[in-house]
Amino acid sequence: MNTIKLNHEWLNVLSDEFEKVYMQQLKAFLTEQKKLGISVYPIGNDIFNALNSTPISKVKVVIIGQDPYHGPNQAHGLCFSVQKGVPIPPSLRNIYKELNQDTGFNIPNHGNLQSWANQGVLLLNSVLTVNQSQAGSHQGQGWEKFTDRIITELNKQHQNIVYMLWGAYAQKKGANIDANKNLILKSVHPSPLSAYRGFLGCQHFSQCNSYLKNNNKSEINWQID
Repeated sequence: MNTIKLNHEWLNVLSDEFEKVYMQQLKAFLTEQKKLGISVYPIGNDIFNALNSTPISKVKVVIIGQDPYHGPNQAHGLCFSVQKGVPIPPSLRNIYKELNQDTGFNIPNHGNLQSWANQGVLLLNSVLTVNQSQAGSHQGQGWEKFTDRIITELNKQHQNIVYMLWGAYAQKKGANIDANKNLILKSVHPSPLSAYRGFLGCQHFSQCNSYLKNNNKSEINWQID
């Protein structure tokens, strides 16, 4: 991980984290996976894409995911997002469906959410790497501590951020966010197993933009070309 460049704003905040024992152990774990010939996703330059695309001073919205997608050419460091040319995953299809109902969003033919990240939507997975074809294979290796620190620093240094916490995992991850200084939007996860129990119809995207506007922040253009 010492070869990966991290946005200077985040590096200023997180530099001490890279010196901790757990992060050294995580680095050793990732090195070992590669020595074993295992494909790890996303590729090295994309592991910190969420942070590099959305500097801490630019964060207006936080969406919390769990793990990167584990199929070839899918993950590129943004939760729920896949690279162009890859089929849109089921959860993202439901996100698009809700956006369409909520805002009149035109559903695109790809699942790349980079334009959201560029506007200040931190698309943060709790775990930032995964082995090919092995969902959850890097859980418990240290990434959770690292991403907890990211949320802690956001909560400490900034306010009037919209946090979208979809599903029990994300809600637990964001349990300590100050609800008096931020907008916390909760629903079930957008996966096909649960989306019809409250995600579809939640109107989180329009609520988000209303809150940003009321706090003198530019709204997110959710539309994707």
